[in-house]
Amino acid sequence: MDKLKLHSKDLTAENIEKLAELFPNCLTEAKAEDGTLKHAIDFDLLRQELSGDLVEGPRERYRLDWPGKREALATANAPIAKTLRPCREESVDFDTTKNLYIEGDNLEALKLLQETYLGKVKMIYIDPPYNTGKDFVYSDRFAVGRDDFEQSSGITDDVGNRLIANTETNGRFHSDWLTMMYSRLKLARNLLAEDGSVWVSCDDNEANNLASLGREVFGDQNFVGSFIWEKRTTRENRRVFSVNHDLILCFARNQQVFETRRNLLPRPADHDQRFTNPDKDSRGPWQSVSLNAQAAPGRRAEQFYTITTPGGRQVDPPAGRCWIVTKIRFDELVADNRIWFGEDGNNVPRVKTFLSESPDGITPHTLWAADEVGTTDSAKRALTSLFGGVVAFDTPKSVELVSQMLTIASEPDSIILDFFSGSATTAHAVMQLNAEDGGKRRNIMVQIPEVCDEKSAAFKAGYATIAEIGKERIRRAGAKIRAELEAQLEGELPESDKHQEITAKLANLDTGFRVLKVDTSNMADVFYRPDEITQDGLALQVENIKPNRGPEDLLFQVLLDWGVDLALSIAQETIAGKAVFFVDGNALAACFDTGLDEDFVKELAK
Repeated sequence: MDKLKLHSKDLTAENIEKLAELFPNCLTEAKAEDGTLKHAIDFDLLRQELSGDLVEGPRERYRLDWPGKREALATANAPIAKTLRPCREESVDFDTTKNLYIEGDNLEALKLLQETYLGKVKMIYIDPPYNTGKDFVYSDRFAVGRDDFEQSSGITDDVGNRLIANTETNGRFHSDWLTMMYSRLKLARNLLAEDGSVWVSCDDNEANNLASLGREVFGDQNFVGSFIWEKRTTRENRRVFSVNHDLILCFARNQQVFETRRNLLPRPADHDQRFTNPDKDSRGPWQSVSLNAQAAPGRRAEQFYTITTPGGRQVDPPAGRCWIVTKIRFDELVADNRIWFGEDGNNVPRVKTFLSESPDGITPHTLWAADEVGTTDSAKRALTSLFGGVVAFDTPKSVELVSQMLTIASEPDSIILDFFSGSATTAHAVMQLNAEDGGKRRNIMVQIPEVCDEKSAAFKAGYATIAEIGKERIRRAGAKIRAELEAQLEGELPESDKHQEITAKLANLDTGFRVLKVDTSNMADVFYRPDEITQDGLALQVENIKPNRGPEDLLFQVLLDWGVDLALSIAQETIAGKAVFFVDGNALAACFDTGLDEDFVKELAK
């Protein structure tokens, strides 16, 4: 009989087994805290395996290091005895939705998702706290204080003597931020599909560190690019420079695979207007492009020649330039009517490119202007309008910004994850894009229940935490998107193509979400060894489930432990007087009532 593990995956043990497969001679044994033996890795032998020369501690090498890095790695790998508890009353379409809203610390949430969504997430977008030197909500209990930082970084010795003059106190804030991000990105990488990618918003405070950190976690070869977002169009006169941009760094699980599967952006509205057909070519509208290019080293001699136009004019490439094709290829293009010499036949030749042969979209560039993807101010206005005039969130990202990333990096059936979800812009963007293209993208939002400032408009309006704002935003945005789609049906005949298209989009549109909350295990804590239990206390040890946990809590612990998709449909039936859960039809049947007998089992088997 299989037993529940009641804790998240032990990544340290898993990594040891993987290393043992590659380097069996490095596998050794060590004593665990309870005195039992366990597998371990001989790091001295492993270092020797990975280097012709032994790499020792003080030797210089290229790497990103900071106080707390080892603790962050240990924390990422360590299992936790936590679970996810369902909350029906805060959910929308709980039994049928494919979307999840996880409330709790995202480090713990990422650990709990490791088995269920390993290698299944197509795209991750996060907007983590920007490092402004302030304390973090995500402290992980090992963020260093000033004294700890100075000692672990070598600034002071054991008795407090300063070893280096002029200490940089801001360094400990960089260390805190890197420690917070390192463990989370390590876990996030495991969830990515082979063609998946992570997109991270940041400002200049940590852009360099984030780039180095991402290259370490994902591999230097998997850094995709840095995108500049024009987050504001107004000028700040109070600072040395008016900062009008944020950065978005993108890392792929596998750059080569990502490049072959990333999508183009839709062509601009005025794109097709640039194509005309003055010579009535049977292949349709076209536009001309230059036939010459910079004569860089490596250009062949065959690309330097004289062209005689139909009108008799002789044309050579401009000084320092050459033709982009050889004379043989040029003659082939002329024969195929792909060279334009102007209406009088005497212009400098240009190559015709046909609209019918153009790609379905345009290659994304790395500069994202405000008029394309919105600004912080436009996002704030839109969110305030959605909340009926209440300023629910001061610095949201725009739906258009996240939609652009989704368009590039996701498919209509992708799973999208945001584990710093804030006001839930990502969930809003996923629903909006699905409504536009009929997709079935799923979203998983994770947000810690960070308490709102009591002076904020959101708190005064009744939203106690950021998580409450996020959930309400999804409810309101989902209702608005659905209403806008339904409004498009007005005046359309049921048999029309447009009516059927909109009806199909409405049928696919999932505006619900299943709320799950990170909590302690459903199993009761045991504080005594068997020989310490007295006769008087024996009755207290009979029930191993905490008194405030119900059958549905236990169901989700089973789903987590067995790696079953947490968004599968759930139905409940009564069989032989017992409550039975059916997950995804009859893929899983579970009953947690007491007093199960043979008659019940027979009825369930039917």
